[in-house]
Amino acid sequence: MRISAAAVALCLAVTLNGTAASYNSQSFARPLWGVVSYGGDASPSTPDENADEKNSSSSSSTTVIKSTSSQILDSVSAGGGSLTDPAFVGSANSPVQATTATLKSPSSGTAGTPMEGSPSFLSVATNQQNNAEAVGTATTGSKEGEETGDQIPAERKQRPLKVLFLSSDTGGGHRASAEALANQFQRLFPGATYDLMDIWTDIDSSWPYCTIKDTYKSFSATPWKWRTLYYVSNIAMYSKIADIHSYYMNEELIREKMETYDPDVIVSVHPTMNYVPLFSIRKISEKTGRDIPFFTVVTDFGSGHCTWFNKDVDKMYLASEPIKKIAKDRGNVPDEKIVMSGLPIRYDFAAQADAMGDRTTEEGKVHQAKIREQLNIDTNKRMILVMGGGEGVGSLSDIVNELYAKLRTQGVDATICVICGRNEELKADLDTRCWDTVVSQSLQSYESLKSKFFTKILTPHAHRSRRIQQALDRAAANAAKGNDVADVPGNVDVIPLGFVTNIAEYMVAADVLVSKAGPGTIAEAAAVSLPIMLTSHLPGQEAGNVDIVLNGGFGDFCEDPETIGLEVACWLQDSQLLDDMSRKAMKVGHPHAAEQIAMDIGKTTHEWMERNELK
Repeated sequence: MRISAAAVALCLAVTLNGTAASYNSQSFARPLWGVVSYGGDASPSTPDENADEKNSSSSSSTTVIKSTSSQILDSVSAGGGSLTDPAFVGSANSPVQATTATLKSPSSGTAGTPMEGSPSFLSVATNQQNNAEAVGTATTGSKEGEETGDQIPAERKQRPLKVLFLSSDTGGGHRASAEALANQFQRLFPGATYDLMDIWTDIDSSWPYCTIKDTYKSFSATPWKWRTLYYVSNIAMYSKIADIHSYYMNEELIREKMETYDPDVIVSVHPTMNYVPLFSIRKISEKTGRDIPFFTVVTDFGSGHCTWFNKDVDKMYLASEPIKKIAKDRGNVPDEKIVMSGLPIRYDFAAQADAMGDRTTEEGKVHQAKIREQLNIDTNKRMILVMGGGEGVGSLSDIVNELYAKLRTQGVDATICVICGRNEELKADLDTRCWDTVVSQSLQSYESLKSKFFTKILTPHAHRSRRIQQALDRAAANAAKGNDVADVPGNVDVIPLGFVTNIAEYMVAADVLVSKAGPGTIAEAAAVSLPIMLTSHLPGQEAGNVDIVLNGGFGDFCEDPETIGLEVACWLQDSQLLDDMSRKAMKVGHPHAAEQIAMDIGKTTHEWMERNELK
């Protein structure tokens, strides 16, 4: 019966995409990518936000492929000279054993100049209450005899690493996470090189694996297709069938390709690349007599597909308690292999977070004003950052219209910066739009802001925080008295932008972020303690991201442009509410996650390398 059900599921997936897209129900279950070089710090965030999709493919007919990153970055972000010991979480065959499940934040500073003060302990990036104190069972200090980051032998720091990332261009968060980690490997371990491999498209893989990227683009653009695909494939039986099929059809080709890179360590940042590649690297180790560690860095935030969680990897890095629960329930991943680290994001965000500190303090506000001056943004106005994805898609135009109309009618002086991505048509339209017409056509209905019992019952997500709801109820009550239009209209200007490479600075300059619920977007906003209004999400893995924000109390989720405009205008008129949301976002943020993960993986890999030399 179960086999019949699985067969029906496979047939359903085939039907959804017609011909060549079927098995891509494994776009979150099994297949995907090609070798890509890292372009330094030119890819600031996920394509959901602003990824610059430059895929320079690398291949060779020789037996050994040289790393695409052999040329070390000329300049890298400052920081990390004084590092505390990231806690090891070893596996049964790992050279280091420990029970610590949380990484500690490194101090910032240049490579040779440790910053003053002790490093802060980063809390687990969970929903609502699970912050630093929730990790009470984790060991926060170094055990006697263990090395701290400051005590890493010079010869080990100078020993280069060859890192092979496994990922795919099915959503930009995977590539962005790999690049953030690659930057940190090169900064922390001078001479380190890396490659990025798609195990499905970098080889002559069988159908349907060779169609993965095209299938992802087709399905993700049609929510009902993606929802069906995600949930059909997110069952144990389907996953097992996919694992077995992909193993017998492609494992030998994958192993041969992986051998050409001769890596010291494998880091998977994609859910479909944790089963077959792990078999391949173990076979390579048996052949060469050299053990090679395999790590998984989960790039989803609030929920994730079951194919992420392979209990046989050497360590798994997670961003939240909900993800940890899935890893244990669905993947049977033991506690000793789980590291709570946060989501790896670009070091630009760590640098800005360190420079700004608490944005609700005077020092934080001074830094924000300085960044606004650098971006030529009025320091006397509120600032809203609107992001519609790498392609500038979605109801971005309607959201901008409603934001403008509501801010102007309520007398809020503000600047709206709109990241249009590749949507040149939208950028040109915003430049020439008649905003007086926009205001005249906008409605003023505050009923949508009120808390409704039936809405709470029907919503699949968590509810907005009590603090936010109280502010909205006051605004609705005030509007009912006829006080919904200001005597003096707000001075509002709209600045449309294409792709930007300094997204961290724009987030620091902003008072509110309006964006879709991509995991990278949320992690970046939380890193700089920025309140966020979520406007949409991809069914499946992004649904849990909404709950991270709602339970965390640093934002809300709304799909109606008019309600978005009303609520954001309400937030901007309540400074205490914004400060409260910012402090809650700071509790969830992990600006140094990439640095911590890279240090932990690098140190563990060096332990394995030393063990190999003693064989």
